[in-house]
Amino acid sequence: MKIIDGGICAAKGFTAGGVHCGIRKNKSKRDLSLIFSEVKANAAAVYTTNLVKGAPLVVTKMNLADGKAQAVICNSGNANTCNADGIEIAQKMAQLTADTMNISAEDVVVASTGVIGQPLSIEPIANAMESIKAALGNNSAEAAEGIMTTDTVKKEIAVSFEIGGVECRIGGIAKGSGMIHPNMATMLVFITTDCAISSEMLQKALSSDIKNTFNMVSVDGDTSTNDMVTVLANGMAGNKEITMEGEDFNSFMKALNTVTVHLCRMIAGDGEGATKLLECRVTGAADEITAKTVAKSVICSSLTKAAMFGADANWGRVLCAIGYSGACVNVDKVDVSFTSCKGTISVCVNGAGIDFSEEIAKEILLEKEITINVELNSGGADATAWGCDLTYEYVRINGDYRT
Repeated sequence: MKIIDGGICAAKGFTAGGVHCGIRKNKSKRDLSLIFSEVKANAAAVYTTNLVKGAPLVVTKMNLADGKAQAVICNSGNANTCNADGIEIAQKMAQLTADTMNISAEDVVVASTGVIGQPLSIEPIANAMESIKAALGNNSAEAAEGIMTTDTVKKEIAVSFEIGGVECRIGGIAKGSGMIHPNMATMLVFITTDCAISSEMLQKALSSDIKNTFNMVSVDGDTSTNDMVTVLANGMAGNKEITMEGEDFNSFMKALNTVTVHLCRMIAGDGEGATKLLECRVTGAADEITAKTVAKSVICSSLTKAAMFGADANWGRVLCAIGYSGACVNVDKVDVSFTSCKGTISVCVNGAGIDFSEEIAKEILLEKEITINVELNSGGADATAWGCDLTYEYVRINGDYRT
């Protein structure tokens, strides 16, 4: 398996594009994206558990009831959530895409992201359909740009892998920078693959993967109303279709996980106002649930996040987050250390502080990527969670997000 170029267009039969249709005031920013498969694809998706759900998720869930899709249409700048005519608008987006691409409206995934509770007019989207069709091509980066809101970087990745001696490809794009604390998936993520795999096994792969990837990301503790991850598999690689667990399914899972972990890290590192990517690695846990609970608690701790922003090796905040996590942990066995490209420094052993150089610790914590290592010394389970530091800029961005 290797990382390749192409993003969501790396897989055979997929094209994508993005244009500015006018939902966003800034004409230099794309706000409408389209992903298209030459043939109907098997599809799977996971959705936010927030009781307040964006209308596009409702429509998409209905459209994917048969496990099939051929296109994804997504706008940014408006979430189409909590609107009286939201369902109608989402259905019109699907129909417009279907009419333009000569496919069925039931084979269209619809997504929206942006401000909640603002009316969304279908007019700019309708007027841009021919433009977005013309924009289709090997344009994963343009599609990735079209789904961005407060994101500062485009997020895309693709890998090639083999199934039964046949080369397959899988790629993805994502958006996400704020309102990120998922409980199923996260923000908006679109993944395409030319691997032949049944809808049932595709859903099984996705539902299993997110438990250790997207569900382990947190930027600010808020679970979005529009979170969705979708995967389209058109089978154009020509491998024997994966219909059950086994070596081929495991190879697909590994490739999928490579894509999702990459996107998780990009999303966490691009958190609103963030200057650092934080990774918490928990080892020596009694079981996986304990490991995940601890890792997520540390990465969600506002005080820990603030300490990392200030390059302050305040390990007490890490221990505090472990203590209130709800996990059954023997705090007298906990070791904590910090790692970056500048090295590793141990700061806590057996639940108590040890002598360490504050100067060396600050040098380590001034880097862009920091790992918080937590050894529980109570078993063989482990888990990893991703997040970012908490900065002044986060408050500024969200203080006037709507206006």
